[in-house]
Amino acid sequence: MSKRLSVPKTYKLFVGGAFLRSESGRTYEVVSRKGEFLANAALASRKDARDAVKAAAGAVKGWSGATAYNRGQVLYRVAEVLEGRRAQFIDEISRQTGASATAAAAEVDEAIDRWVWYAGWCDKFAQVSGGANPVAGPYFDISVPEPTGVVAVVAPQDTALLGIVSAIAPALVAGNTVVVIASQPHPLSAISLAEVLATSDLPAGVVNVLTGSPAELAPWLASHPDVHALDLVGAGDLDWIDLQIAAAETLTRVLPPEQGPDAAAPSLQRITAFTEIKTVWHTKSLV
Repeated sequence: MSKRLSVPKTYKLFVGGAFLRSESGRTYEVVSRKGEFLANAALASRKDARDAVKAAAGAVKGWSGATAYNRGQVLYRVAEVLEGRRAQFIDEISRQTGASATAAAAEVDEAIDRWVWYAGWCDKFAQVSGGANPVAGPYFDISVPEPTGVVAVVAPQDTALLGIVSAIAPALVAGNTVVVIASQPHPLSAISLAEVLATSDLPAGVVNVLTGSPAELAPWLASHPDVHALDLVGAGDLDWIDLQIAAAETLTRVLPPEQGPDAAAPSLQRITAFTEIKTVWHTKSLV
């Protein structure tokens, strides 16, 4: 009996709800901590980044226009699918990072729990971050948080799954859409996460995942006029001051890099960082 050949998985970009090769045709080898070949991943180009921003911009109206309850239900569904593929993510993390099965399982469980935590805020954060303001005069003055728009993210580079979940989930809660540069050394779980998103109820274009070099891609996203916020949580090893300067040209909101085990820790502040406050005045009835 002949020995069968395995069919290695091809890891592509996730743009506009579709899995695509880089327009440049470039790939790079993903290796284990021991230097063993694991897979080829797409090496995204400037045009891939532009296409991802275009897809995200086109999805803003539909996602931000959905009710907060609906967004929460969609994100809960993502957590359900993540739970169903738990074993796959544990295996991928172990192969990429060299972590033990126990440590990999802990990362997957924390990623799922964190996704659920953010999903629960969808129909609650507005009440906490907004509210009625006291004014002198016969008026109601109400502040309401609204999504910023397209958020570009450099995901943490030292984790395979938890980092990217921690970075994109809070942006989605408020109704933003996302273009995320995955961890360059550990991209496989990011594309598997994209498969989860594609098979959940998340509309196409709401999340777009690029694999490749953050140093190459981040400057194009920082300077793109249709990117409205820039999360540099995983950009600590880049020249992120230059990225801030590039973003300032289009008045893009920027979150600086975060370091250490608490980088991108779950918080209400990570949700409100990607919102704008709209204040509405209304005359009180004098009757």
